[in-house]
Amino acid sequence: MPEPRFDWKELLEPRQAALLIMECQKGVVLPSGRFDQLAQVVAAHGTIGQIARLSQAARAAGVPVVYLTASRRADGRGSSTNCPLLAGRWENAPLVPGSERHSIVEELRPHPEDFVIDRMHGVSPFHGTELDALLRNLGVCTVVATGVSVNVGILGLAIEAVNAGYRVVIPRQAVAGVPPQYAEDVLRYTLRLLAAISSVDEVAAAWQGARGRPT
Repeated sequence: MPEPRFDWKELLEPRQAALLIMECQKGVVLPSGRFDQLAQVVAAHGTIGQIARLSQAARAAGVPVVYLTASRRADGRGSSTNCPLLAGRWENAPLVPGSERHSIVEELRPHPEDFVIDRMHGVSPFHGTELDALLRNLGVCTVVATGVSVNVGILGLAIEAVNAGYRVVIPRQAVAGVPPQYAEDVLRYTLRLLAAISSVDEVAAAWQGARGRPT
């Protein structure tokens, strides 16, 4: 299948775009035991730094930055346990709201104008949260998906966004999965059928010097 060509300026027009940052929490993307392999890939590929570049470009262009976090109570009650990913033991990597592990990594600390949407169940951010309503209230048509992981979360985000009528852009240097070759295969064989696969440079260039909605 030939690679499609995209008009990045049109697709990423600041007045109708939003940057989504998924699960860049200390208990997920920093060494913590349960997600240590993913944390190693994020560190090796400089994923956090790439997302930081995009968040700076987004704010400068008036593009909303939305953090999507996952949480669990210390006793696990109220959270999903209906699949192997969520049913495993969490004692060594809790994501209790207000805890250090639940917090977003320092390099991506939210600004006052940003949004943070948390969820206690499921594996993707649209289901059971106010994300869709927030994006529609902001006039968003295109979501730029960043964060982790390509294995489940980013894939689920892309599918749900397309089902909800949004266009999806995925900057490949701003997402990560394990093992790295598998993540590349998901981008190549699955996600490119759902989203426009871009580079961080292409997204940043589309927003550079642009004037979008006021923050």
